[in-house]
Amino acid sequence: MDFEEERRGLLQAEAGQGEPGPGQGEQDAPLSEQELYLSKVQNGRLYLSAFAAVLGPLSFGFVLGYSSPAIPDLTNIDDPRLRLDTNQASWFGSIVTIGAAVGGLLGGWMVQRLGRKLSLMASAVPFVCGFTIIVAAQSVWMLYVGRALTGLASGVTSLVVPLYISETAHERVRGLLGSCVQLMVVLGIMGVYLAGLVLDWRWLAVCSSIPPTLMLLCMCFMPETPRYLLSCGRRREAEEALRFLRGPDAPVEWEIARIEAAVQEQGGSFRLSDLRDPGVFKPLLLGVLLMVFQQMTGINAIMFYAESIFEQAHFQNGDLGSVLVGVVQVLFTAVAAVIMDRAGRKVLLMVSGVSMALSTAAFGVYFYILEQPQPQTQLAWLALLSMGVFITGFALGWGPIPWLLMSEILPVNARGFAGAACVLTNWTMAFVITKNFQDMMTLLTSAGTFWLFSSMCVLNLFFTTFFVPETKGKTLEQIEAIFRRA
Repeated sequence: MDFEEERRGLLQAEAGQGEPGPGQGEQDAPLSEQELYLSKVQNGRLYLSAFAAVLGPLSFGFVLGYSSPAIPDLTNIDDPRLRLDTNQASWFGSIVTIGAAVGGLLGGWMVQRLGRKLSLMASAVPFVCGFTIIVAAQSVWMLYVGRALTGLASGVTSLVVPLYISETAHERVRGLLGSCVQLMVVLGIMGVYLAGLVLDWRWLAVCSSIPPTLMLLCMCFMPETPRYLLSCGRRREAEEALRFLRGPDAPVEWEIARIEAAVQEQGGSFRLSDLRDPGVFKPLLLGVLLMVFQQMTGINAIMFYAESIFEQAHFQNGDLGSVLVGVVQVLFTAVAAVIMDRAGRKVLLMVSGVSMALSTAAFGVYFYILEQPQPQTQLAWLALLSMGVFITGFALGWGPIPWLLMSEILPVNARGFAGAACVLTNWTMAFVITKNFQDMMTLLTSAGTFWLFSSMCVLNLFFTTFFVPETKGKTLEQIEAIFRRA
């Protein structure tokens, strides 16, 4: 009997219909009704565990957004020990990406040794310590250390949370819950933008330490992922974790058997020699390229310097412009989360690539006009429209989907190593682009910089069309099989 037949029989038996006989499964009750029941009993506890986990990306969003309202305060502060010049402000904005790259490597080790749950709980410590050091800062170097520590925590979180959610979620809602990672990031960014309108940089750091503290407390009551427990040979604990996630009355035996068979097929822990296996190196290469292309859209450069971009575009209130950007991000990331399991990953990536290519090209046109001897300043609406379309496009596809796909395509036994490679790539690219953004604007001009980003978005579109598989509605085991057959 294959897994599908076993699943049908178990669903009917659990529903109180007795032992199914040969050919009897689909006649006793429609299978869709039984699966609908399974979907209903899982949602409450599964969503609770996902909420506890995504408090990590919320903290991560506070870290990313913090530099935008804090840098203007710190460049104009009276205390000369804390006052940032242009170069120091650039480091303050970008050093978080160095910490996050190191955090990605550390997270890869932690998820294999400590598990997904403990790794996530441990990441709360550098979050809180980093913001505490910023609050108590008496020198620029203390500001750097605080930002680096919060970056370290962000790197761990950006690896662990997508894995935790993908390994606990049912395939019917994995896209929805996986997209909530990016949704909470942009909620954090918008939250810190809003708070920055009324709080100075110290109190803003105090507020930013609240989400990781809540995450640490909430995760104490959540289970480890069943896949990690089975990979460690802890079957009874895996069954208990799955019953927590699916509900006490859910028929989890077939799912445990399916996961266990996949774990056994992979042959234990990851070894470097496994990189010769197409089922490992192909998804790893795809994950790395997804992270490269995500950063080459220029999103982190645009977000870290949102206020400066609005000022260059001659908007009188850069703070308000940044808040509007945050609102648009939250709105359309939520839309992406809702439609992810219906529209599919690939379609949304393509729509996203087209909209970002057009908007960055239009932004380049705007800056090109501004650089002329007699600029048409009445075209300021074009900068606002371009920013809105870019953020909308990114939020619909290239924001949430690379992280979701990373958690879906990497094989369980290689998720520590491969996930670390993907996160390291993402944050290294983020550092390079963020740190050199102002230099790019000087060397290539503002128009040329945005046209470069536009060409990268066009390249994204071709990459998506020819190389990215659709994972909508597939189990993690089915996705692994796609790469092993390819």
